[in-house]
Amino acid sequence: MISVQNLAIQFGKRVLYQDVNMKFTGGNIYGIIGANGAGKSTLLRAISGELEPTKGSVEMGPGERLSVLSQDHNKFDAETVLDTVLQGHTVLWDVARQRDALYAKEDFTDEDGLLVAELEEKFANLGGYTAENDAAALLSGLGIKEPLHQKRMGELSGKEKVRVMLAQALFGEPDNLLLDEPTNDLDLETVEWLEDYLGNFEHTVLVVSHDRHFLDQVCTHTVDIDFGKVTLFSGNYSFWYESSQLALRQAQNQKQKAEEKKKELEEFIRRFSANVAKSRQTTSRKKMLEKLNVDEIKPSTRKYPGIIFQMDRDPGNQILEVKGLRAETEDGTVLFNDLNFTVEKDEKIVFLSRDPRAMTALFEIINGHAKPADGSYKWGVTITTAYLPLDNTDFFNTDMNMLDWLSQYGEGNEVYFKSFLGRMLFKEEDVLKKVNVLSGGEKMRCMIARMQLRNANCLILDTPTNHLDMESIQAFNNNLKLYRGNILFASHDHEFINTVANRIIELTPNGTIDKLMNYEDYIRDERVKELKEKLYAGTGL
Repeated sequence: MISVQNLAIQFGKRVLYQDVNMKFTGGNIYGIIGANGAGKSTLLRAISGELEPTKGSVEMGPGERLSVLSQDHNKFDAETVLDTVLQGHTVLWDVARQRDALYAKEDFTDEDGLLVAELEEKFANLGGYTAENDAAALLSGLGIKEPLHQKRMGELSGKEKVRVMLAQALFGEPDNLLLDEPTNDLDLETVEWLEDYLGNFEHTVLVVSHDRHFLDQVCTHTVDIDFGKVTLFSGNYSFWYESSQLALRQAQNQKQKAEEKKKELEEFIRRFSANVAKSRQTTSRKKMLEKLNVDEIKPSTRKYPGIIFQMDRDPGNQILEVKGLRAETEDGTVLFNDLNFTVEKDEKIVFLSRDPRAMTALFEIINGHAKPADGSYKWGVTITTAYLPLDNTDFFNTDMNMLDWLSQYGEGNEVYFKSFLGRMLFKEEDVLKKVNVLSGGEKMRCMIARMQLRNANCLILDTPTNHLDMESIQAFNNNLKLYRGNILFASHDHEFINTVANRIIELTPNGTIDKLMNYEDYIRDERVKELKEKLYAGTGL
């Protein structure tokens, strides 16, 4: 349990929020949402004690342990992977070190013997004798296989370190757990493992994430930072989003009577409650919406960009044909081999692989930016494409301002290009900003504006939600569901895939899985699971 009392956070004259009073209780998972800069991570830092609040206090239950997902991925470079995880339970780790130090003494006394006995009892009560096995199980669940467990952290890749730090935070089932973007750099299968793990976690969790599906699957409550306030709601992210949009529509409809508004809101609550069973929250204490009342539902001040892809012409019957395509890395590693597929009208295809380099290689090839090791591809004569690459660095190696930069990619006057930047939430004064100083999110919004100028009938998107905030992701997702052209894309966003794709192609070094189905059916299909294990066997993936 975490109790926050009269909390206020202020930096200079800027007040993030004040008078925050709420209690986070065991058996519940609280998703913290808010626009960029609202103070989501700051709230976690204040609760963890890393940041001293301007006012107020944070308290936990007597004797309770707090665990925080560390953002310093190089802190443990000299430690083994297994020891790094074990250090997540600081009490157990300290007891073990004291015990081992006593056993190592050359002049071991009777007094030392009594102290060791006490420490052994504490060690046992804390689960010390199964700790290494428990830590190893966590690591394996997060994709860190046993051969890596005795390696030094400094030998691991950045993505592997992220997973070890997550295992450290989860280790020992802390009473209170703070997770800031825990799904970053996790593949879809590992995110699903984490959803299952947290779905059966019996303690208190606060989580910040841009992954909407993850928040929907695990969260019982939503903490919304908006209006300069921190407000607690029952329900997950989708409930908050849909209810805030409903409230906004009602606020805009001045003619709607109060009784009709209340009836509409109550019907919405009933409808949403019927879908709660889809969440991974399985214990009786984790019930969403149990205390919700209509008065809690309010419109949000969030602004959503206008991501609207339109087509100059409908695609013909021939979209794209790929024959015998093969891609390799510079060192000869095979990313995919003998790839054959034909894109049909109305298809929105997601490409998957345990090696994300495979999708990038495919997209670079079919856009003419790289040559395949073997095979060929052919676009239909009616097809125009718009490509969003994974790495956009080269586009911004210039000191041009935003307006001039966008003007390179289309024809029109200044007002025309400003309108596209305005859709992406760039203000009048922003458009003269140099593009080489933009943030990752701003660059991505510029790239999306560039794509919209194309009026293409086939979109190629390599991990399009990278660097975007929740509002941009939601707007992007909403438009792609309505887009009438073809889409070829890769993504780590479960919700994005599940609501956009109607065909799935998985690339492996040993062959391809090609299914006309949605993503939820794909990941549950036992025949697909068997085929995946066969195709990935011996690849180390």
